[in-house]
Amino acid sequence: MSADAEGDGVVGVDNEDQERDVEPARPALSEARAREMTAGLREAMDDVRRSVAVLAAQVRAVHAARVSLPLGHNSWESYCAAEFSISRAQAYRLLDVARFLSAIQDAVAASPGTSRTRDSDPAAAAALDYGLSQRALIAVSGRTNTLTQLIIRRLTALAHSGLQALDEPTVRAVVRKAVRAAPPPPPTGPPSDPALAELRRAVDDLAATTHQLGELMLEVAPAYLSDTAAADILAPLYDQIGETLDKGLAARRYAMSGDRRALHGTVL
Repeated sequence: MSADAEGDGVVGVDNEDQERDVEPARPALSEARAREMTAGLREAMDDVRRSVAVLAAQVRAVHAARVSLPLGHNSWESYCAAEFSISRAQAYRLLDVARFLSAIQDAVAASPGTSRTRDSDPAAAAALDYGLSQRALIAVSGRTNTLTQLIIRRLTALAHSGLQALDEPTVRAVVRKAVRAAPPPPPTGPPSDPALAELRRAVDDLAATTHQLGELMLEVAPAYLSDTAAADILAPLYDQIGETLDKGLAARRYAMSGDRRALHGTVL
């Protein structure tokens, strides 16, 4: 057999192996099937978020009842380690989330126009479901007071405006937006350069003041209004105080998003 013939034979075998390994082409999805699969994914995501509320309600109830004591555990940490094999950090993270969701529920119940009442029964966990992920809750759990006051202010402004009913979807939307817009915590440590540290303090103070101003703007032009509609409402106010409307709209956007990039080019 010639070298060429032998080489042809080897190539032929490789081609056959490759053809066997190639995944058969899948038929193109119809739009209806794609929407069906998307709906299934959305439902699964909603289930995950609801499970956070259920877990938080159970954690709160178990911790409040001190079930660890009859089982021979002298702390929440040791109880979680023995019963669920989770670390100390995980145990207290669960507790933080549970306490934070409870604080949100209290803030909602304290707002005018809302009919919800606090319920510590885990079976009523749906009342604590605001569509928030555990990651989002952990990120803001150290700013409970700031966030609950933010929620109360926004719900109160909506109730007083009378422009939108405080039904369940509206309350959920307000809570989710407040969590996303909560001002970030201050940096953990100052820069080593004193001049840079002073500059950071000045920027942080300006951002904090602007966030407060944005919250006031939201009382006048609530978050559900577009920038254009808000501008029509805020323009006379800014004419009277002698400030530019662009700064007011930027402060309003910052209050809604919590993202300092909303201030670039106007305030910062």
